[in-house]
Amino acid sequence: LIELNKYRRLYLTSLIAQERGELAIIDLDVIDAIKNNSILSENIQNEIESELTLGEKVADKVALFGGSWSFIIVFFSFIAIWMIMNIWLLIKSFDPFPFILLNLILSCLAAIQAPIIMMSQNRQEQKDRQRGEHDYKINLKAELEIKLLSEKIDHLLVNQNKKLLEIQDVQTDYLEDLMKEIKRKK
Repeated sequence: LIELNKYRRLYLTSLIAQERGELAIIDLDVIDAIKNNSILSENIQNEIESELTLGEKVADKVALFGGSWSFIIVFFSFIAIWMIMNIWLLIKSFDPFPFILLNLILSCLAAIQAPIIMMSQNRQEQKDRQRGEHDYKINLKAELEIKLLSEKIDHLLVNQNKKLLEIQDVQTDYLEDLMKEIKRKK
């Protein structure tokens, strides 16, 4: 079995090399998985999340909240309350119309929120890339396993066909001998 796996791995390596020209690290991982009869499908989400720092986790939460309906509702409520308080409290308004302090707060919010969202998007892109590589590994392994199974079936069919033809020849010879025996007895 060890020898079979060795030659199987060599055969798969040559198959992939013929199709692409050279083997990438990801292809070698698939060949090793086939060699060791290991499973490639795993939950990579836990692995990705365990590598995140506290700042990255906070940035993801802020970006998640910043891109939600909750944020939009809270944001518009805050602006409406700010404007109403400063319009109706004309005597004691702390930010009279044109709301310069509100503009400053909103500008600061945008300046902070934009890089946080960009960091989160970059991490999401990295997660997507890792998921894509993982899917590629699984698909490549499945394709190679199917190819091996197909070749095994072809091999079995050829061998079975030879055996069936041999059996047919023996049966034909036997029938001919029986026919000769019957003719002799008549």
